[in-house]
Parts: sequence; C-alpha cells; structure tokens
Amino acid sequence: MPGLDRIVEKLHRAQRGFLSAADLVPPDLWRLRPADGGWSAGEIVAHLCQVERTILGTADRIIRHAPKAVPIYKRFHLPLLIVESRIIRRRSPIPLDAELIAEKESMLADLRTVRERTLAFLEETSSRNLRPYFWPHAFLGMLNAYEWFEMIASHEIRHTKQVKALAKEIPKVVVTSQK
Repeated sequence: MPGLDRIVEKLHRAQRGFLSAADLVPPDLWRLRPADGGWSAGEIVAHLCQVERTILGTADRIIRHAPKAVPIYKRFHLPLLIVESRIIRRRSPIPLDAELIAEKESMLADLRTVRERTLAFLEETSSRNLRPYFWPHAFLGMLNAYEWFEMIASHEIRHTKQVKALAKEIPKVVVTSQK
C-alpha cells in the first residue's frame, strides 16, 4: 500500500523522539506535575497508551465489516500538523485512567508494547486497502484508517514537545520546592 511505509517510519520516528524526551525526566520526578497544572510525564504516557489502544481497537473492529460509504465532502479534515504544532490546546475526549500511572520504566515498556501491537496490526493488514474505513476525530474531522495511524504519530510528536517543556521546568520546580 503506497504511503504505509511512510506512516510506519513516522511512527518509529515519533516514538524515538518521545523516548528521547522521556529520558530527560528523572524517574523520581516522573509523577511531578508542572506548575501550570498540566500533566506529569507519567500522565502523558498513560494518555498516549490509552489513545493508541483506542485507535487500534477501533480500527480492528471496523475493518471486520464492509466499509461504510462516506461522502467526499465529509472526508475533508483539518491537517495533522495542527496536532503536532500544539498551537491549539484541547482537552482529551478520553478521560485519563490514573490506574495506568506507574514507575517510569514500566510505563515506557508499556508504550513500546502498544506501538509493537500497532505495527503488527499494520503488517497484518498490509495486503488490504484500509482507506475506505473512516471514523470521526473529535476535533480534526473524519479520518480514514491510515490517517488515524498517522495521527498516532502526530499525537506522540505533540506530547514529545510537552515532555520537553516539562523537563525544562523540572529544575525550577525542584529548586523552588527545596527552599
């Protein structure tokens, strides 16, 4: 399938970037929330895992049936670069499951496992055309299955930026809390 290799590479690149950013957060500060009330690094990873599992589960479920016709005018959506840019802040439509928050290495292993499942799904379905399978994104509009998998990477890139910003704040928070 043309474009599938590009999506898989973007998924790999996004995860490498995220794991590199996560390395900037010390394990003992993994659950520390920034002063602005944002998520801790642990909460971000829990969120990433939840979102990717949800997308993967939805894709797996809908491709078991014939695709539903979606008019061309409904197929237009906002570009995924909006997700990566973090210009527009949105609340997740998926509530954060606090029970997923654990120690850093355990959570990063879980994130890798979820990605392995996603890549295995893409490999298993590589002989099929998943473009006709659409479902709506709460903000972007209607995406086809491939766009959803690219959205996973864009979403991870977005949160990589968030973790990097959090890592920059950590020294300030630690110094302030020691005073």
